[in-house]
This record gives sequence, C-alpha cells and structure tokens, in this order.
Amino acid sequence: MGHENEAAAAEPILLREVRDGVATLTLNRPRARNALSTALMAALQEAVDACAADEAVRVVVIAANGPAFCAGHDLREMRARPERAFYEALFAQCSRLMTSLVRLPKPVIARVHGIATAAGCQLVASCDLAVASTEARFATPGVHIGLFCSTPMVALSRNVGRKQAMEMLLTGEMVDAERARQMGLVNRVVAPERLDEAVAELAATLCAKSPLTLRIGKEAFYRQLEMPLEEAYAYAGRVMTENMLARDAAEGIDAFLEKRRPVWQGR
Repeated sequence: MGHENEAAAAEPILLREVRDGVATLTLNRPRARNALSTALMAALQEAVDACAADEAVRVVVIAANGPAFCAGHDLREMRARPERAFYEALFAQCSRLMTSLVRLPKPVIARVHGIATAAGCQLVASCDLAVASTEARFATPGVHIGLFCSTPMVALSRNVGRKQAMEMLLTGEMVDAERARQMGLVNRVVAPERLDEAVAELAATLCAKSPLTLRIGKEAFYRQLEMPLEEAYAYAGRVMTENMLARDAAEGIDAFLEKRRPVWQGR
C-alpha cells in the first residue's frame, strides 16, 4: 500500500458532507487504497464522534474514493515502526474506532464499491448495514503475509456464521458481493450505477423513523447479543417498557390507530 504523492497529500484524507440528515464520511486516500493509517483512523474517529453529538445527523454513511473501499491497515506505516508500543497503540486505536461505530446512537451504512480487505472488511462488518456494488470484494487475507486477521475476526465473527468466518480467515480468499450477501456480511447488492441510489433510498428510509426509537433499538440490539437468553429477554423487556413510555412511541401508536403519518419529536 503506497503513500500519496505530494499533490494528493494536499487533499483531506477524510471528506465529510451532511445533507438531508445523512452524514457521508468518505475515505480519501485513493492511491493508498484507503488504507487505515493512524491519521485516517484519527480523522474518522473525530468525524464519528462529531456525528454522535450532531442532532442534524440522523444516519451516517461510510464511503470511499478511488478503486478500493479500504485495503486494511497501512502496511508501510506498520513496517516503518516495528515497535511493540506502536502496534499496541495502533490496534487499540482501530478497536476504539470500530467500537465507536457500534456504539454510535445512529444507524451506520457502509457504501462498498470496491475491495474491502482485512481491517477494511472489519470496517464493513462494524457498520450496522452495508450496501455493495456487484464489483465489491471482501477478504481477510492476513494469513497470506503471516499476519492473521485477529482484530478483523472480532467484527467478522459477529456478522457471519462460524464456518464461513473461519474459511475467510484461514484461506484469505476473496468473496464476491453476492456471496457476502448470502453470508450476512452485506444487506444489498446492486449494479455499480445504482449504488448511490440504493444507499440514498436506505438512508432516507431510516431518516423517516423516530431517531429516539432507532437509538434505543440499536443499543439494545448489540447489548443483548452478548447476553444469555433469559438475561437478554429481561433486559429487552426493560428497554421496551422505557420505549413505550416515550413520547414518540405514543405518537407512533396513535398515528397508526388514526391512520395518519406520525410526527416525531425524538423524545
């Protein structure tokens, strides 16, 4: 994975646009195949944190410029600093970023137009939803270079079945977009020319929902996954009770019974 030349280096490594409640965060290291350098991860972390605090943002889309979506960690940067402390800090930074996407109180959609490998595959798996072009490809290929994709494994194994995750991790082989959909890594696969339209449609659908309800539901979804069955039901029951007492739930139910559109207040 190469570094940008001087002209490209003048470009921001992350682009941010907010339109109609949708914040699009675009990885912008095309010559480096959007490798997750420490600088790019820091920029993405800052943008994700800003989206969490911005009431105008209802949905976040992670996109990328250039031929690849994200080719994983920046191997040149990693080899330039062969130090335990650097590696520990690097993987902690990446883990915090991926966890932030899961904890973000708003839905996150990955817009995947090209390859998503290693930590790039982890990035897709860490998003709540993913829409992929038929040209997208996915892999955890660390095994080819003697570096097992252990941190990407955490997100991957929480999205696909064990046998499928192990096959990707042990072989490092590329998986096409349709196979990734069948495995549960992505939600929808569309022709390249329809990718923006499909992402926009999904984002608009989410923006039409109560932001409070989506926040409650997203948090509950991930928390209950880690619980035993009885504990999960007890927790979900408490969540639904609190949700039922919210203004938006009363409005939504009344609107349904009265056959009208609900007016969400986010409380």
